[in-house]
Amino acid sequence: MISASKWIAGALVVALTSFAHADDTDSRRDDDAFLLLRDAVRQDDAAKADFYAARLPNYSIPSYVDYYRLKSHLKDAAPEEIRSFFKRYEGQAIVDRLRNDWLLELGRKRDWATFDEQLPLFVLNDDTQVKCYALVSRALKGQKVGDEARALLTAPNGYGQPCADLIATLYQNGQFNTEDLYAQLRLSGEYNATGQARRIVTLLDGPEKKAVQAVDLPTVAVAKGIGNGKVEHQIYIVAIGRLAKTSVKLAVLALNKATPKMTAQEQQQAWAAIALQSSYTLAPETSDYWKRANGAPLSIDQMQWKTRIALRSGDWRQVENTIRAMPSALRNEPTWVYWLGRALMARDGVSSQPGGEALQLFRSISEQSNYYGQLALEETGRLITIPTPGQPISQAEIAPMAANPNFQRALKFFGMRLRFEGTREWNWGLRGMSERDHLAAAEFARQNNILDRMVNTSERTRIQVDYTQRFPSPHNDVMHPATQTLGLDKAWVYGLIRQESRFIMDAQSHAGASGLMQVMPSTGRWIAKKIGLTDFAQEMLGDVRYNIMLGTNYLNMVLGNMDGSQVLATAAYNAGPGRLRTWRSTLTKPMDSTVFIESIPYVETRTYVKNVMSNTAYYAALFEGRPQSLKARLGIVAPKGYTEQEEQETSFVPR
Repeated sequence: MISASKWIAGALVVALTSFAHADDTDSRRDDDAFLLLRDAVRQDDAAKADFYAARLPNYSIPSYVDYYRLKSHLKDAAPEEIRSFFKRYEGQAIVDRLRNDWLLELGRKRDWATFDEQLPLFVLNDDTQVKCYALVSRALKGQKVGDEARALLTAPNGYGQPCADLIATLYQNGQFNTEDLYAQLRLSGEYNATGQARRIVTLLDGPEKKAVQAVDLPTVAVAKGIGNGKVEHQIYIVAIGRLAKTSVKLAVLALNKATPKMTAQEQQQAWAAIALQSSYTLAPETSDYWKRANGAPLSIDQMQWKTRIALRSGDWRQVENTIRAMPSALRNEPTWVYWLGRALMARDGVSSQPGGEALQLFRSISEQSNYYGQLALEETGRLITIPTPGQPISQAEIAPMAANPNFQRALKFFGMRLRFEGTREWNWGLRGMSERDHLAAAEFARQNNILDRMVNTSERTRIQVDYTQRFPSPHNDVMHPATQTLGLDKAWVYGLIRQESRFIMDAQSHAGASGLMQVMPSTGRWIAKKIGLTDFAQEMLGDVRYNIMLGTNYLNMVLGNMDGSQVLATAAYNAGPGRLRTWRSTLTKPMDSTVFIESIPYVETRTYVKNVMSNTAYYAALFEGRPQSLKARLGIVAPKGYTEQEEQETSFVPR
């Protein structure tokens, strides 16, 4: 017979379990409604947004419900309602997000008094369009902002109406002249920004239809001829640049045909447009095109590619001159600091002259823990090592992180697979923290298996560092046997994963790649067949063991196809073996890998290879416990089938 006390205890357990299950069900239902609310706002459906917001009166993150409700009718919202939101959720990241939205709306309405009041309160101030409106507001007050605008307006695909308004305002008040507009027109062609090209031509009282054709239908535009007047000549230059994207040969023919009607400067501008597109093909005649463009004002991309082509041809004087001509912000990036140092080394023959400019340049970036920082470090005579960590982080230091409301919201969003919102909240919570707090926050991220935030947070420290946080090696029980069986460098594989997925197991790319090693379903199926995995299913890519097994086998096959070059295999893993074969086919003799990497045509792949190889050097230092040379690891890249005998017959000396 069951006693009354035992019966009551049992009933209580059942009741509590039922309540917990009900709470969990309610929580999931609320999360689903929140996701629908978020989607409704993204679709600009105010009615749906109001409907779903009304279903979430007690949601665990009320600030986001109120944000989405308010954002859905921001154009008609009363300022008092918006200010009430700011006050209610003061200090939260979502307040800065709404202020960003409101500033754009205030600029659209030309409410400059309220805009100027709110702008200093915008903490992140990372929106180009808001910056454009800020310059419009200042220009309307008579301030000179032309130089700031020129520095800002470098990527027309992100201008939108705010930056178009800035260009129009500065042209109308005389701070921009026709040459500024011509430069923006050429830039619009470079970025395939049809709408912006049309707006520029309208300001110049030119033919809008021709401007649209120049960007969208360059073959048609070129066939109609160059036309008369400066505006039509600039439109024709845009058309030549767009045509060169599909056929450099046809663009050259079109330019040669129009040359008699063009000024010397117009010819230089047209050659620069052709040279840029030719640069992406790495064709040998590209150097000649850049020489023909000498004297032309260059865009940011044109400056960089002119330098890269000079690197490939070994024209160190041109490398130096082009880098020195870059705007200071670009010239001071680690990439160009390093290459200016290399150019000066080539000029002077040495890098270690006490007080020499090359050595000063290398030293200026040698403490940076990135690809060019590592290469510069080696030019100063040192190797890559792992800094000694400080005092371990204690649980007492981690405890406050668990109570941080920003991190709590971040964990909630990460649990819902809303990585953008989770990352926003996490990063907001880091503001104002000491380096020690950053390390504690990183450790808190590790404990919650949010390794991408651990890495990102730990990387922000400069004095107190922990490279086990920056370069974690999870799933080693799977990785070690997988790499050992294949004879793969484990440091390289971890370096690749750190760049591919930042250790987010459920990471999904826009292209459909999955998991730690970002394996495409079609690739996974192909590899599975190659290694005899007969029961492959796409869902396996979400399993750590299968993802690593398939990813490492594929990487090993790519490495073999690339003659054992980690540099080439890394590039092929990202861009595909076919593209890599095309780029490699442009080589006629061995090339310094640093030059090859810097001249990879795809921005994503170029950055990817740099980061993977940089990561690999640090992982090797951690795993092996000894200093590493990134230069030695990179080595050289050679044409397919290049023999040792041929290498001995060349005058190339690897650095």
